[in-house]
Amino acid sequence: MTTHTGHSFGIDIGGSGIKGAEVDLKNGEFVGPRLKIPTPQPSTPHEVATVVAQIVREKEWDKPVGITLPSVVSKHTVHSAANISPEWIGVDTTELFSRYLDVDFVVLNDADAAGLAEVAYGNELAKTGPVIFLTLGTGIGSAFFLNGQLFPNTELGHLTVGTNEAEVIASSAAKEREGLKYKEWAPRLNRVLQEYEKLFNPQAFLIGGGISRKFHKWGPHLTIDTPVMPAQLQNRAGIVGAAMAVLEGLEP
Repeated sequence: MTTHTGHSFGIDIGGSGIKGAEVDLKNGEFVGPRLKIPTPQPSTPHEVATVVAQIVREKEWDKPVGITLPSVVSKHTVHSAANISPEWIGVDTTELFSRYLDVDFVVLNDADAAGLAEVAYGNELAKTGPVIFLTLGTGIGSAFFLNGQLFPNTELGHLTVGTNEAEVIASSAAKEREGLKYKEWAPRLNRVLQEYEKLFNPQAFLIGGGISRKFHKWGPHLTIDTPVMPAQLQNRAGIVGAAMAVLEGLEP
């Protein structure tokens, strides 16, 4: 049972959309509808921060905000740029978002945020032992947990499997880009998970992102030994984790 209380606000920046919502931290549910705005192209820091400020303004939120990036974020600095403009690399997030927001904020990796939400509100298995949480979307995000404690800023989507990065082979975007049916795409994911299984030996994989809603269509085609389960928060998790992070001061 989670002990989180109060309301908070999270914004999840992705390669295709930027989403924000108020969150009731008692149960991890949205308060009112989520607002989604397409990620600007090019997704430069200025353009993205402008959309973040627009979401905060349109939702009339005047308290601290949690923000996720599909990037390694350490000591307020962006060190990678997965599926967003490379101009993000080296950006000081405190300096950037302070120019656009009149509220306090924290910035963290998107998969880390989603994993934190799953630990707090989702599958109880995430709280015990070694678990790898993955988000399948524009890329593959990852979060490592040991007894519910996060090891931040892992980037398993960029691990080379065969001759390509894992997310080039088995992300949800790869499925859509190549027009693959679930039964055609699942063996690709299985191959990636086999590599992760061999290297890290988790007790389970928890899979989030929008495609987790269709787990019944692709899950049965996986053949790896490690249990694979859909994350309970599905694609809500990034926003919820961001909202948690800002209230609890969680920032790498």
